[in-house]
Amino acid sequence: MPVHEEVIEFLKEVPPFQFLEEEDLYSIVPGMNMEFYPKGAVILQEGGPPSDALRIIKKGAVQVSIKGEKGEELIIDVRGEGETFGLWSLLEGEQKTTVRAIEDTICYLLPKERVKHLLDTNAIFTEYFLRSHISKYLDKALKERIQKGLSQREVERAIFTTPVINIASTEPVTVKVDTPIQEAAKKMAEKRISSLIVVDEEDVPVGIITDRDLREKVVALGRNLNEPVRNIMSYPLKKIDGRRYCYEAIMEMIRNNIHHLVVVKDGKLYGMVTNHDLMLLQGSSPVSVAQEIRNQDSIDGLAEVSKKITGLIGLLIKEEAKARTITRIISEVNDSLIRRVLEIAEKKFGPPPLPYCFIVYGSEGRKEQTFKTDQDNGIIYRDPGTPSEATEAERYFSEFSEFVKESLLRCGFASCQGNYMASNEKWRRPLSVWKRYFSEWINTPTPEAILQSVILFDFRALYGDTDLARELKEHLLNTLKGKDIFLLHMAKLTVNVKPPLGFFRTFVVEKSGEHKNELNLKFRLIAPIINIVRLYSLETAIPETPTIERIERLKQIHPVMKEVGEELAYAFEFVMTLRLHHQYEQVLSGREPDNYINPDTLTNLEKKTLKDACQIIRKTQEIIEQHYMLGRVM
Repeated sequence: MPVHEEVIEFLKEVPPFQFLEEEDLYSIVPGMNMEFYPKGAVILQEGGPPSDALRIIKKGAVQVSIKGEKGEELIIDVRGEGETFGLWSLLEGEQKTTVRAIEDTICYLLPKERVKHLLDTNAIFTEYFLRSHISKYLDKALKERIQKGLSQREVERAIFTTPVINIASTEPVTVKVDTPIQEAAKKMAEKRISSLIVVDEEDVPVGIITDRDLREKVVALGRNLNEPVRNIMSYPLKKIDGRRYCYEAIMEMIRNNIHHLVVVKDGKLYGMVTNHDLMLLQGSSPVSVAQEIRNQDSIDGLAEVSKKITGLIGLLIKEEAKARTITRIISEVNDSLIRRVLEIAEKKFGPPPLPYCFIVYGSEGRKEQTFKTDQDNGIIYRDPGTPSEATEAERYFSEFSEFVKESLLRCGFASCQGNYMASNEKWRRPLSVWKRYFSEWINTPTPEAILQSVILFDFRALYGDTDLARELKEHLLNTLKGKDIFLLHMAKLTVNVKPPLGFFRTFVVEKSGEHKNELNLKFRLIAPIINIVRLYSLETAIPETPTIERIERLKQIHPVMKEVGEELAYAFEFVMTLRLHHQYEQVLSGREPDNYINPDTLTNLEKKTLKDACQIIRKTQEIIEQHYMLGRVM
């Protein structure tokens, strides 16, 4: 393959070049060069000459950093294959960051003149870099934080820009599997550490012991201190690749109720990262909030800790986290709170008469919660074997679910207006009844059945016997096969709500009432995207519930989503970000958060991006209308 063709094939997979017309690609490639930078090489130096080209990473990775007040290096980003750097330096004529190769790296160089020409003449190219570079990678916000007095430690450990490897301990302390417990405890005390990695005879990590293991498995049980550590270690090890970002480590810790993660590099043991390493501004972090939740033994205590969740969202917003990151972290913290409520409920009412699974659906099921969170939950329990078992199960779960509802109310979770809660007897049923519900809705798709499907089909297991939820999910996906009439009705609902953009590309807003001149982000933009993605997920039997995860799967297997998936994902991310920032501003001013914004308050770029979101929604709805021939049946 000629060199030019090889470059073009590479750029066709890299945004924003993949959006360019082929003739534009062929016009820029002849002027491009390729450079190699060995690991450790400084490519661009802060305060040095500005970049003379936009560099596109073909292979390898680079680290972007700035100098702190004391001259220390503050790492703000890591970029890999397909990503770019040097644009802002090229445009401003000033090099504000240091870019260093952290692996042997090969870059394509697009000269300054050609970059400026593309920015001047190609709207797609310009818009992409306005979105991804100017908004995301400007170091202005980071420097402002330093000027406001935040410490180097706080900035350096920003959870959304720092790879785990940058904060992990680089000399993990290990012990052999046959080491006596007492010897291991002495080693932890001498080293002043809270964990040890347990290795086998060939030094392969096989487990971990922590101070918690010593308390709960040794001291509390009066265990013989001469026993080997293999008897008390936790396994399998929870690991994270050092190139992953710190927020991913936080979610892993919350999800698994752990305080330590083994860090690996190139598949080999590198070090350890702990909850302490992930503490954020003023000692507040999602992990510490989740831990506070677990430490509570009463609903009063949980209600008090739950007040910190709003502040946590504000912290994540200030850290410039993506909307999908914020909603996922908040969902993990909320999950921890709900699980603790359920544990307290079980302690109060005693063991359940039958195995059960507490499920959540709606935005909870999709892990897309923001400031205003309703209760959307249900209980699936094993089918009773006798009438007396059935009576006892109904009595127990009735009292149990009412306690859970009231407890969550006290913790800030509003009741569901449609009463889709386990406290409603309809939504606490044996597995066979839940299966019957789903089958009836699919086989007889009345308007009410479609509405219930939209809410409850986005369910996931939260607590208890998760096999019950798995079995129900399998039943759902199997029942959907060949049910074209149900999918037709779901498609009609999907195209029913149009995005708020008029014929002349003006926003359609409320004409009167409390929200005059405003539009509803949730109803007019977020819900249509969720409905589109759900429809295609049901068509293809995808079990995931989060919208972005569904899009990523669908982009690989669904012909329409291969075409529009990337744009829909960006539109969803953008509108969710607008919604989060809008609600945060309302909370700060003491108002109840809602979903209404006035488009006139947006910047020109925000207006343009919102209009683009409307257009991709409309385009996809039109594809659905054509596929299902809705013009003939609506």
